[in-house]
Amino acid sequence: MSLRLSRFLIGLAIGLALGLGYAWLLQPVTYVDTAPDSLRQDYRTDYILMVAEAYQAEGDLSQALFRLASLGPEPPLVIVTGAIDFAQANEFTADDTRALTELAADLRAIPATPQTND
Repeated sequence: MSLRLSRFLIGLAIGLALGLGYAWLLQPVTYVDTAPDSLRQDYRTDYILMVAEAYQAEGDLSQALFRLASLGPEPPLVIVTGAIDFAQANEFTADDTRALTELAADLRAIPATPQTND
């Protein structure tokens, strides 16, 4: 191997090491004010549980729907039933599961909006 190629490879390795060290140790990425739809499943379920508990306290279904809408384009009932499944699989308390189930029941009671073909 020529001297020129070995110097290039050593320089490349040093540059890569310095770049990764800077990015991982000195200036790591910090996430601030991210949207709820980017949450991990366990945090997502906690968020939905907070929505359900707020709904129990306030009784405002439209506000609960508004809060659930921040989790993405899925229908609210699908979002809540996914949270119920996760809560049951991960042994959430009976009160937490009850709050989620009551929210899901009230969401089922909402009449479907008719689709129009314009």
